[in-house]
Amino acid sequence: MTAIADNSKMRMHAKRLGRELAMQFLFQHSFSEESDFAREWDDFFEQASFEHELKDNRFARKGSEYAQVLIKGVFENIKDIDAAINDKAQKWDLDRMALVDRNILRVAAYEMLFVPDVPPIVSINEAVEIGRDYSGQKAGNFINGVLNGIKDSLSRPAREAVDKL
Repeated sequence: MTAIADNSKMRMHAKRLGRELAMQFLFQHSFSEESDFAREWDDFFEQASFEHELKDNRFARKGSEYAQVLIKGVFENIKDIDAAINDKAQKWDLDRMALVDRNILRVAAYEMLFVPDVPPIVSINEAVEIGRDYSGQKAGNFINGVLNGIKDSLSRPAREAVDKL
């Protein structure tokens, strides 16, 4: 997974970095037996920093901080997140989804359901781009369809951040 390093087309935002790191961590965590989150995160971030040539600067720190917020939120709300995804992923059980796609969906669904300062449309666009970078065009289309279904079920504006849900 090297899409993070390929930011020559545009300057990546720290939240985008956080979303990619969160997806990658959740992917890796699926194979881990580590029970100490802090230690697992430290090991992961050290490896990711090396592989993606992240410098020790504000951008990397902000991306890391946002990734940790997303990961913690996904862990704490996994049942609600998975239920929302299952409800909108017609004919696709979570267990049948590619692990990368499943974790991209989880990160975006968490943002849409629980992070009011990120407009749902931003979460969708970011997830679709990450899906296309890591999983291919068809994955991006699938992710878009599922997340649009979640967006349409929300009682908040799709294109605006809100102070509180």
